[in-house]
Amino acid sequence: MINNSTKLLFLSTLMMGTILSISSNSWFGVWMGLEINLLSFIPLLTNNKNMSMNESSIKYFIVQAMASTMLLFSILMIQMKTPSEWEGELIPSMMISSSLLLKIGAAPFHFWFPEVMSTTSWINCLTLMTWQKIAPMMVMSYCIQMSMFIFMIIIVSIIIGALGGLNQTSLRQLLAYSSISHLGWMISSLIVSESMWELYFIIYTLMSIIMVVLFKRMNLFFMNQIYSSSNMKTEIKFMMFLSLLSLGGLPPFLGFLPKWIVMQSLIENNLSIIMTMMVVLTTITLYYYMRISFSALIMSYTMNSWSMNMKPKSTMFILPTTVMISTLGLISTPSLILLY
Repeated sequence: MINNSTKLLFLSTLMMGTILSISSNSWFGVWMGLEINLLSFIPLLTNNKNMSMNESSIKYFIVQAMASTMLLFSILMIQMKTPSEWEGELIPSMMISSSLLLKIGAAPFHFWFPEVMSTTSWINCLTLMTWQKIAPMMVMSYCIQMSMFIFMIIIVSIIIGALGGLNQTSLRQLLAYSSISHLGWMISSLIVSESMWELYFIIYTLMSIIMVVLFKRMNLFFMNQIYSSSNMKTEIKFMMFLSLLSLGGLPPFLGFLPKWIVMQSLIENNLSIIMTMMVVLTTITLYYYMRISFSALIMSYTMNSWSMNMKPKSTMFILPTTVMISTLGLISTPSLILLY
């Protein structure tokens, strides 16, 4: 009971920090909100029974503290030199954006993100992939510009996300590299318009929740558990991988819809070369999703007599619901594409 109440307290202050950062009208308020968010998430990462989890929380703290220091010093330097209308200048924008990109784990500042994800719980993984990205990306929208620096960040993020996930056996690290790849698409949607980023982020969050709930319910952490698990029927595997392919952005699932809208908007803004590179590199991400899916469905293993059978009630409602959400793209795409 004490543990749950403590988590609830830190979760509420975590949300309060993000809201404070988004709604603040000064850069000092933004920095303060990000600090409250950081100091609330550290206790959620720690676990007395698992030393590797404590190690990941220390890594997370060091990196985030470094990013917060960079942000604060950048703001102070810029305010001393150019007190007004500095958001339109390139160098100040790059300084602020770099510290925020380090906070969300975009490449080439991604080195800490898979490491922290690989040792923490599924709920913390979900928080890292979704909620912890809201405040930095909203703040980044204030000063982001169409520059070669941002285009390089987008391309490098998608390359790292694609190549980093090819040789992974941990599902948590796989989702971490997938998140880095999606960050490239989110930053490109943020360049076009904030409402497009909101749509992309909502759909990405929905897909991430589906995958994390499934992996947590099935108690899966590594790929060989999917292949050799005797309590996973073919129907359950099929439903799980439909959601996984939707997260990868395979048409005509729901995960393809925001990518389609971003592609169309980039072409309208004469950014066809960047868009082509993004699409080609994202196919690598889709390749390793499909490789996992086909391998798990085709490979068959002998059942172990000592393995625990999963209760049918535990996935009776969740799996069909997730598949229904994933296939919503078939219905929602024609109507939503007209709005953008």
